[in-house]
Amino acid sequence: MPERLPVAPRWAVGALLVMTFATGLVDAVSYLRLGHVFVANMTGNVVFLGFSLAKTDRMSVLAPIVAMAAFVVGAFFGGHLSKFLGGRPRCWLVWAFACQAAGLTLTALLLGTGVLRPEGRLVLVIIALLGGCSGLQNATVRVLAPRDLMTTVLTQTLTGLTAESALGTGTGTKPHRKIGSLLAMLAGAAVGALLLRTTLAGVVGLAAVLVAGVACVFALAPAPDDATV
Repeated sequence: MPERLPVAPRWAVGALLVMTFATGLVDAVSYLRLGHVFVANMTGNVVFLGFSLAKTDRMSVLAPIVAMAAFVVGAFFGGHLSKFLGGRPRCWLVWAFACQAAGLTLTALLLGTGVLRPEGRLVLVIIALLGGCSGLQNATVRVLAPRDLMTTVLTQTLTGLTAESALGTGTGTKPHRKIGSLLAMLAGAAVGALLLRTTLAGVVGLAAVLVAGVACVFALAPAPDDATV
């Protein structure tokens, strides 16, 4: 793990796997209930935007644009947090993930009270809120995490798992982390899809609770020198 991590590696790996699970939850919400758009996977949105511009499907042009714009705003905010608090990594990570949890909590409350509904133009507001939270997460994790624990983009993780395996170059290390990341995303998406049968706000609320828990980990977990790894 990078030297700047303020907590012991096992705590950090666990926290990042929880973030990956939460990403699966949120993308299940956005894809299954908000019009086949991603709020964390921007590669998918670029492809969807191409489909919609080519008019090969009845996909919304606005949804992927709003998702990407909100993602950029969230990433911009995350970059500034890193710039101003990066010298105090524990404080920086706590603030970043606490802000993300607050954004998810607000979204869940607005959904639960009926202020926001997954229909009409209100869908774009939900997409913007979730996209902003995902942008903040990505801007933080890209500085924090190794390539096999990026929490949102698993292409490099899957590539490394196979290309660096014993059947590939044989240079791969800690394949369990890569496998854990893939399984966490899979489980998050599956759990999200199941819970969406009964509650939309609950799925977003669960993601908020998990991200808040990650903020607590980076606030309270032992430092690397204080733990047995």
